[in-house]
Amino acid sequence: MIKKDFPDRSHSSVSPDRAEAIALQALGWLVADEELLPVFLGATGADGSELRARAGDPVFLASVIDFLMMDDRWILSCADACGIPPETFAAARAALPGGDLPNWT
Repeated sequence: MIKKDFPDRSHSSVSPDRAEAIALQALGWLVADEELLPVFLGATGADGSELRARAGDPVFLASVIDFLMMDDRWILSCADACGIPPETFAAARAALPGGDLPNWT
């Protein structure tokens, strides 16, 4: 018998619609964070009007999750505030555009 050294993620898939809803919750949390929002805006080059205009864009929503997943504290704080298990963000990211690409970090 082969022992698995990695978790079974087959039950952690998220539909694209659910992924967008999760990312929108994350965006709402990010916008409310007065310290982290400027970091996100600086990293993406976006401004307040672009946040509103692109809130329905799956590619932009993917960038929100990508940004938050750069720091464990950020994603854990967001997950706690939104009442979403932290690992669900990774599943949501996988369901959004570019989520099927390998992560080289």
